Amino acid sequence: MKKNQTKKLCIAGILCAVAVVGSMFSFPVFGSKCAPVQHMVNILCAVILGPWYGVSVAFAASLIRNLLGLGSLMAFPGSMIGALLCGIVYWKSKKLSLTLVAEVFGTAVLGGLCAYPVAIFLMGKSAGDIAFYAYIIPFLISTAGGAALSAVLIGALKATGALKNLMEQ
Repeated sequence: MKKNQTKKLCIAGILCAVAVVGSMFSFPVFGSKCAPVQHMVNILCAVILGPWYGVSVAFAASLIRNLLGLGSLMAFPGSMIGALLCGIVYWKSKKLSLTLVAEVFGTAVLGGLCAYPVAIFLMGKSAGDIAFYAYIIPFLISTAGGAALSAVLIGALKATGALKNLMEQ
């Protein structure tokens, strides 16, 4: 049991590092930095580790990215909600296609809607400067790219048998 927890924690740490380093490959869309690697990591966490590790990795990566100046406060609602939703969907269904859709919906729609109050209350943006749906489109672009990356990566991991080894309990 202890060995399994240590393995999961090591994988979570590695995926967190991948998300932080991957955020250096971001691009701006409207008021948001789009970092598709974070969304790829969310889906990998959902498949390999489960929803709670996924949310923890998303939070830790968002925090480190903000401390290093590589992200914005928008990283928290987008990545954490997407990680939770795709983690729960994979946990319940074990279907990758539904997991990809859950990540895109959770990050783009739910995370985008939650980013609006964060922008107003924590970042001091006035409601007139941003529209209610202003974060949905940038989050959608970012998470769709990350979902495509993760689909390719998970397909390759399955083909080589590495995914089965990673998921062993």
